[in-house]
Amino acid sequence: MRKVIKNTVVIILLSVLVLSTALSAYLCHSIASSRNLTGEWTARLDMTEQAAVTALDWLQDMEAVSISMQDMEDYMQGLTITLCMKLEQTGRSEGTFVSNILPESYTACREDAYEAFAAAFRSLVADRLRMAGYEGGTDEEAVEALVLETFGMSTVSYLLSCEPNLLPALEDLQAQYDGSGTYTAVEGTLTRQFDSGPLVRTRTETYLRKDTRLIVTEAADFVPSGYYTDHYPMIYDLQQPAE
Repeated sequence: MRKVIKNTVVIILLSVLVLSTALSAYLCHSIASSRNLTGEWTARLDMTEQAAVTALDWLQDMEAVSISMQDMEDYMQGLTITLCMKLEQTGRSEGTFVSNILPESYTACREDAYEAFAAAFRSLVADRLRMAGYEGGTDEEAVEALVLETFGMSTVSYLLSCEPNLLPALEDLQAQYDGSGTYTAVEGTLTRQFDSGPLVRTRTETYLRKDTRLIVTEAADFVPSGYYTDHYPMIYDLQQPAE
């Protein structure tokens, strides 16, 4: 009986030792993985609210028409600009990085914003024409024809010429995000030292990695007046992991 009990105790102890060793190895691997941020990451900067607010302010100056923020946001949806960040670990918790706004994504976002702006403008013009007793067509094509006849250009071109800047200038966004340098990732704090780019500075953020997603929050650095304010939390998705 004593031998059976002894064997049982030994088996239990060995099982606990194996499990604890496996758990320790898993935790060490998880910690190492969370520190190793090597890969190509992308985030999408949501410009919908800024574009909607700017367009709304401009349209509300038109007499005898009304439009709400919700109406404007219904026109402008999914306006995003792509931010890329490439990280390469060179030490236990440090490495190098390159960050940049994709110019083509900025161009596409700007075009989409002004197309949505034009749609809202045509709708308000149609409302105003109907209120004034206009008996001609007020559908989208008819209003576009009237705009072309009146201003000698399309609705989008007319709004662009009026210069209600729906988005921050590309140069301002590049000054905010573009650059390269070194980083450290320690205890959930990501510190990036921009050694090259439009604006040399240090940016400190907190981060949480969940598999192929990197959630970055709480900018701690000073943003110069006139520069676009970050959207936090910023969510990066891993596009190309380390080989």
